[in-house]
Amino acid sequence: MSKQRTVNSRRGTTRRRFLRDSVLAASGATLGTLALHRSVHAAGEGTIKIGMIGAGGRCAGAAAESMQASPDVKLVAICDLFEDRVKGAREALQAAAPNQVAVDDDHCFVGFDGYQKVIESADAVMIACASKFHPMYAEAAIRAGKHVFVEKPHAIDPVGVRRMAAACELAKTKGLSILSGLQSRFDTGYQETVKRIHDGAIGNVVAMQSMFLRGPYRLEPRQPNVSEIEFQYRNWYHFLWLSGDDVPQSLVHNIDRMCWIMHEQLPEWAFGLGGRSASFGEVYGDMFDHHTVVYEYQNGTRLYALCRTQANTYGNTGDIIMGSKGQCDLQNYVITGETNWRFEGTRNNPYAAEQAALVEAIQNDKPINSAFHMISATMIGVLGQIACYTGQPVNYAEASQADLQFGPSPDEVNFETPPPTVADATGNYPLPMPGITQLM
Repeated sequence: MSKQRTVNSRRGTTRRRFLRDSVLAASGATLGTLALHRSVHAAGEGTIKIGMIGAGGRCAGAAAESMQASPDVKLVAICDLFEDRVKGAREALQAAAPNQVAVDDDHCFVGFDGYQKVIESADAVMIACASKFHPMYAEAAIRAGKHVFVEKPHAIDPVGVRRMAAACELAKTKGLSILSGLQSRFDTGYQETVKRIHDGAIGNVVAMQSMFLRGPYRLEPRQPNVSEIEFQYRNWYHFLWLSGDDVPQSLVHNIDRMCWIMHEQLPEWAFGLGGRSASFGEVYGDMFDHHTVVYEYQNGTRLYALCRTQANTYGNTGDIIMGSKGQCDLQNYVITGETNWRFEGTRNNPYAAEQAALVEAIQNDKPINSAFHMISATMIGVLGQIACYTGQPVNYAEASQADLQFGPSPDEVNFETPPPTVADATGNYPLPMPGITQLM
């Protein structure tokens, strides 16, 4: 892929075209084999049975918020690769919502086939686990006629993005809901602030700055008699082939908000830099601990996006939008310049709001489908990650159709899978090398 072809391609990629092309590309491998089961839950039928695919904090949080949305929501099944996590999640949720958690021992599933059993047991599934598996699990649930909530990132590589896009299209065909974990669009403060930007409060958008600066992800030290592959599964946030690294993992929230600001326009290309400077040792896997990505749009607007996962450093997850007549501090709902405004309304909980929207959609048989923004925000994140790893400018249209998949297919992995990466004699895993690593 030459720099000239990457940077100068001006095909005017649109979100609608990308969704169409992704679905067509994936249809031979996925949609053609999917049985068109309708939803098992009819509107007005009372109880909505939900199941958890993944037993970590985010999946448990989504389940709790779903149950808070309606007393008709009942948690009936949980799965994870590890029994201790299933039991821990069940115990915590039973304590929080004892009248809505009905997960007996026979519906606590452990292992790689657990997701299938949860899908069989529920009307709707909450998917939040190692991100590599999100497209496969969402596809399986929709194939079975179940509604889906799926956390970000919705995929970690172009192959996975196209698979998720096809699953979203199938959900639309079957009248099923698929809701993204990108919760910002349910935030009332963001909604009002973005509306004012769209109405011209800061003039034309010139540039955007987005940050997701935080400490390291949860660490689980290696235990005696734990295999290398189990160690990686337990610490999946720290391994590229399972998590996708931090641009699609964290910065995707900011990217989604900037897509919103930009009226869903896609960037034409990106370049980036990144590496590891403060986090060493085997528990940190093979991910970078800092990234910076510059995205350029067809009209010349640029998004400067950066993320970091280092201890004892400055934290910020906000966005600054600079316009020809002023600027916006989006996180604080503040506009300054020719127009001076601050959101004075009541701040809501967008995590709870999105789950309430999903419950309402199921109860009223009015499906909600997040495909329009979840697919492109995810792919923009993947684009940025590729740019950081390679050190090269990368064109969006080319990256979105690349045959790039990190690690083995999610359909083929288990506890016997040879680890795609292993630590060297110093206890560190090999990292991508900008200027040397080639992915496309």
